[in-house]
Amino acid sequence: MIFVELHDHDYKYQVEDIIKSFFYDEDITYVGEFPADFKGIYVLIRMDIDIYVELWKDGICIYKPKNNSETVLPDWYNGHGNKEHLVKKKKRMLLKQQLYLAFRFLTGKSLPWGILTGIRPAKIAHEMLDMNYADDSIVHSLKSFYMIKEDKANLLLDVAKKEKRILDSTSPDSVSIYIGIPFCTTRCLYCSFTSTPIDPLSDIVKKYMDALMYEIEKTSYIIKRNGWKVQSIYIGGGTPTSIDEKSLEKLLSIAVSTFDEGNIEEFTLEAGRPDSLNIDKLSIIKDSQVDRISINPQSMNDEVLKAIGRNHTAEDIEWAFIKAREMGFDNINMDIIAGLPGESPQMFNKSLERILELSPDSLTVHTLSIKRGSKLIYDKESRTGIHSEKIEEMVGAAADYAYKMGMKPYYLYRQKNILGNLENIGYCTPGHESIYNIQIMEEKQSIIAMGAGGVTKMVYPEENRIERVFNVKSVGDYILRIDEMIARKEAIIKDLK
Repeated sequence: MIFVELHDHDYKYQVEDIIKSFFYDEDITYVGEFPADFKGIYVLIRMDIDIYVELWKDGICIYKPKNNSETVLPDWYNGHGNKEHLVKKKKRMLLKQQLYLAFRFLTGKSLPWGILTGIRPAKIAHEMLDMNYADDSIVHSLKSFYMIKEDKANLLLDVAKKEKRILDSTSPDSVSIYIGIPFCTTRCLYCSFTSTPIDPLSDIVKKYMDALMYEIEKTSYIIKRNGWKVQSIYIGGGTPTSIDEKSLEKLLSIAVSTFDEGNIEEFTLEAGRPDSLNIDKLSIIKDSQVDRISINPQSMNDEVLKAIGRNHTAEDIEWAFIKAREMGFDNINMDIIAGLPGESPQMFNKSLERILELSPDSLTVHTLSIKRGSKLIYDKESRTGIHSEKIEEMVGAAADYAYKMGMKPYYLYRQKNILGNLENIGYCTPGHESIYNIQIMEEKQSIIAMGAGGVTKMVYPEENRIERVFNVKSVGDYILRIDEMIARKEAIIKDLK
């Protein structure tokens, strides 16, 4: 338990962001005064003219700041909000800095991403690139202001430059399409997505697909009415290939006939799990206009696959990948997760060795995140033995193997409660950057989403504004309320025109 006493402010969100980065599993309790006979960690935070942080442990004060100099907001903040907004932003950043310094002293640890806790850190580098900052100035600012480690600052700059080439060449009247299939063969231990095991619900799949086809049809009218061009289509889930062959063929055909007017540059299908694939489905995909697929092992160790709830083996993954290559798929992504329960760095390296032999065109390296909607958040026993040092070793090894395969990083994002305060990062060989992945992360383009759990994002970069439209997550509710889902899109897009 960590006790926190706040004075002259209520920035609990920022306080918890930093503390949870150091102590994920510790509960935080806010108190009005120092508890009597206190044992444990106590944090005192005052915010009047300056911000002041004290740390106490077992009744003894162990940390007071030596100085508390004024923080100057970097140039890239200018123009983002009124004066009152900037003042509050400055206070929040200074609070995070001071709290970070205190907990770094307490633990002896420097976090890879410093005080950065947001999902899309590359946006910061993009803003500086747009202002023509020199590379060394960008890296220096990331290190000094956000306290990011040098290797992460350089990584962020490299990713932003790779993304910028695609973002700058994108037509301003383009959008991308997301279609969600919320079914899977089983639900993984770590999963928090809208995803339901398909076998018990096979009778509802047809009703869901009918509702989805209806939403696709009606959404296409909205897109055409606004004169938008579809740049990319991404069909995700769940596992889209968990549906039957007939439904899959119909989905792929309708997606193309509805949205392709000669502008589509990329069509991705998550074919993630080998237990959802067969030769017939691979043939259907190959005969469609899908030009990028994901076959996602997460691990190539059978005991780990079993522990996370997957009903297939590493050999099954190899079969699916090899068959896809034999059939002519030339843009295959694979996903792997660092920090899975029971997987040591040595076992993780074994997975990387097997992926190296297969040689995919892109590799997405996820760091395990303990999410509220997952089974893992309630399973503390499965989380034992997961240490930040081991996770960082795994992520570093994945980078080494990606470079061995001729890949470089091209997009990056972070998540809440991510182990080791690390990141998720996509690597690819030249020319295999995923347009959709870049667009969804950097939020420079509107994404129109269909299906249960889909989130439409209307992006207005000239106003620094994003409006979101949410579809319900429940499959049953989605089917019953499909007209409402369409009306939500109509309303927000009409209001914002």
